[in-house]
Amino acid sequence: METSVGLGRTRRDEGRAVPDLSAIVKAYDIRGIVGEQLDSEVVRDIGAAFADFVGRSDESAEGSTGPHAVITGHDMRDSSPALAAAFAHGVTNRGLDVISVGLASTDMIYFASGWLGLPGAMFTASHNPARYNGIKLCQAGAAPVGQDSGLNEIRVAVERGIQPGPGGGVVTERDMLADYARYLRSLVNLSGIRPLRVVVDAGNGMGGYTVPAVVEGLPLHVIPLYFELDGGFPHHEANPLDPANLVDLQAAVREHGADLGLAFDGDADRCFVIDERGEPVSPSAITALVATRELATEPGAAVIYNLITSQAVPEIVAEHGGRPVRTRVGHSFIKQRMAETGAIFGGEHSAHYYFRSFWRADSGMLAALHVLAALGQQQRPASALMAEFSRYAASGEINSTVDDQRGRMEAVRKWFAAREAVELDELDGLTVRCPNGSWFNLRPSNTEPLLRLNVEARDTAAVEALRDEVLALVRGN
Repeated sequence: METSVGLGRTRRDEGRAVPDLSAIVKAYDIRGIVGEQLDSEVVRDIGAAFADFVGRSDESAEGSTGPHAVITGHDMRDSSPALAAAFAHGVTNRGLDVISVGLASTDMIYFASGWLGLPGAMFTASHNPARYNGIKLCQAGAAPVGQDSGLNEIRVAVERGIQPGPGGGVVTERDMLADYARYLRSLVNLSGIRPLRVVVDAGNGMGGYTVPAVVEGLPLHVIPLYFELDGGFPHHEANPLDPANLVDLQAAVREHGADLGLAFDGDADRCFVIDERGEPVSPSAITALVATRELATEPGAAVIYNLITSQAVPEIVAEHGGRPVRTRVGHSFIKQRMAETGAIFGGEHSAHYYFRSFWRADSGMLAALHVLAALGQQQRPASALMAEFSRYAASGEINSTVDDQRGRMEAVRKWFAAREAVELDELDGLTVRCPNGSWFNLRPSNTEPLLRLNVEARDTAAVEALRDEVLALVRGN
């Protein structure tokens, strides 16, 4: 067998080139450039390794015989159907069946995994450009599979070489869209809300497929932007975290006099909110709003928030009788703490929102339904409603390219440790709390030579002052 060009194959095993997957196995998923880092052969082997992994994991439970099938779904990228088919070939070669749901958002795969009690694989590169693709994996019940919970084991198995399996598995197709939409609507009651005009920017991603099904029959007038499924992303990248990709939505909200704007990323597991003025709403404010709604159904429950989320979140959770629990950044940490604490809800400042009622998985669509319900159950505009949950000024995430992450981090730590009444903790990077209420978190990237800075304070002037002080130390200005 010839070695595929550019796939980083490092050795041969019984005449077959074996890949080096270190560049594409990330903290929470597999992601790389199609044809250079990711191809059907590699994905087929990953499918086989995943089938072996979930079989071993489930059989370790008392009385379990392992799963009989794996669920697959894919986004609208040109490369996704072929990669999903290759993965299915790898799974069926190990004797497991495959249930293919076809086009799907990532949270639809989580739904299918939870609803059917089976492991799943979603083919998507989320918000990344068209030349990328990847795989998000989960065990039965939408339990996460990350580097420390299976991805490394799968990587090692593929790199050692996959041997032929017994075969015998079959692929069947199943449409889960209606079940998914029905389940989400069962979790949030929108039947009595006032009519709302909502602009939705799907970014040519999977929101264009799922949103119409979910909102059908609700008192919403939806104005669609870029609902056509197109993995080339002809209008803008499907990455609402970049303000440049919100410009069209902001303009449309103002133009149509809409009550709200919603922007989904490429695989529709994240949702960003724009108020009636066309102004972005902080994901921390959304976290606080949804937390209060969930706590109304279970007073005293725990709510998870990560350490770059606004301080307003734990304050509001506590004020509404909840128990705020702080965790590191990253969905595996959120889900782990939710499982440990029985938390009803969790939110990240990156606009990932996790629900116990959704198998502790994240769903941008479910968060959007909560926002729509909260807005429609009262008469104030979105800006007034969200003002209740927005208490502080923030910098947003600021990235700095550095040659010496550890050295720059240590310089910042020493600088602030020398001050009186300053609190430092290192749960995830370095968090510094100042006596005036200002705080910042500085974290190294796991994959790039970057330091990521988030600052929050009482007002914009205080944010800018602390931001500039930290950046001077980080960048050596």
